[in-house]
Amino acid sequence: MISDEEQQELAAVESPETKDVQEVPPLSIPDYVHELVTRARQAAGRLATLSTVVKNNALIAMADALDEKQTLLIEANEKDVDAFGTDPDKAAMADRLRLTEQRIADMSAGIREVAKLPDPLGDMPKMWTRPNGMQVGRVRVPIGVIGIIYESRPNVTADSAALCLKSGNACVLRGGSEAIHSNTAIAAVLAEAAEKAGIPPGAISFVDRPDRELVPVLLKQDRYIDVIIPRGGPSLMKTIAENATIPVVKHDAGICHIYVDADADQAMAEAICVNAKAQRPSTCNAMETLLVHQTIARTFLPRLMEKLQAANVEVRGCSRTCQLLPDAKPAADDDFGKEFLELVLAVRVVKNMDEAMEHIAKYGSQHTEAIITTNYQRAMRFLREVDAGAVLVNASTRLNDGYQFGLGAEIGISTSRIHARGPMGLEELTCSKFIVLGSGQIRE
Repeated sequence: MISDEEQQELAAVESPETKDVQEVPPLSIPDYVHELVTRARQAAGRLATLSTVVKNNALIAMADALDEKQTLLIEANEKDVDAFGTDPDKAAMADRLRLTEQRIADMSAGIREVAKLPDPLGDMPKMWTRPNGMQVGRVRVPIGVIGIIYESRPNVTADSAALCLKSGNACVLRGGSEAIHSNTAIAAVLAEAAEKAGIPPGAISFVDRPDRELVPVLLKQDRYIDVIIPRGGPSLMKTIAENATIPVVKHDAGICHIYVDADADQAMAEAICVNAKAQRPSTCNAMETLLVHQTIARTFLPRLMEKLQAANVEVRGCSRTCQLLPDAKPAADDDFGKEFLELVLAVRVVKNMDEAMEHIAKYGSQHTEAIITTNYQRAMRFLREVDAGAVLVNASTRLNDGYQFGLGAEIGISTSRIHARGPMGLEELTCSKFIVLGSGQIRE
């Protein structure tokens, strides 16, 4: 005789509900991408018409959610950090990857700063009247759907989502596989908080599959995505260039120079150079090459070397530099024009500012360049003639940053020559449309 317990177990095994349940296979990559971008495009239309109040309330809710979920986010990040490993050659990327309580607090603070910024949408700087009496103007509107492909830094997820939301754009975010757990957790926290605050589902869309084959498919969604913003190394840029059918705003390598002029305030120059190299060397706006005028090299470089050594910076110098600095290593041919992203600095002594600018033109990536000088004419000439997204006088290259420039959190630093160059804040995530106010005018 079968016991009651045995009968229940047998019924459960033979139950149609359990017998017919099958694991649903994952969507193919094309179907997965199509579903994601379609949802984002649908959200974009609704998001573009939301009031500033609704968007700001959503941003505050997103910031609060990050603070409340700190433990969850750090646990997710630890999975990525453990999987990434401790290879010394990847120390810079490991630093970008790691989340701490302070970095999460900085992310939420950045979102709150975006909420405080003026809404760029609807801005119409001027209107003009044509001879036939019609009035013509340009008004700022969202771009639509912005695809952002990035590596290593989980904070990009929060910055991008906040800036896109405030500027009325839906976003499709694709972080690197090395940060998949961190980015998935951040995006989920942000999207949930935003939707509860009235933002349409899909406005913050995240690619939670790490498949490499997915990126080329995403880059061909020109029917749904209006612009791609990549942030990463040469291999990512190569993939973008070969596959994108969507307009691209490049955020390329940061090969940043500081030129210390003959008329520099040397104490100021020392402080700026140490900050630009050592404050956070893994960032794209850290100084990678120092150029020093020959007339001050003998006095300036030894004092600077002491401070750089105290900050554990390795100096790789030209032959003249190595003569002045016995502890410097001879620079290899490819050390000039290299983005080290670590505590390594290339140093070259130059004859004059012309030679410094020639070096920058040859090796720079048009990201950030700076001059240290008290000579007004040379400073103004450097500003005019050096070609970069940001050119600074008597300031650290580390200051080329959306937050430091008063733009709020940035979506990146553009090295492109199209509508946005340098730090991309809210205004750079919009375009404009013409509006015309008529009173019956027709074309004669």
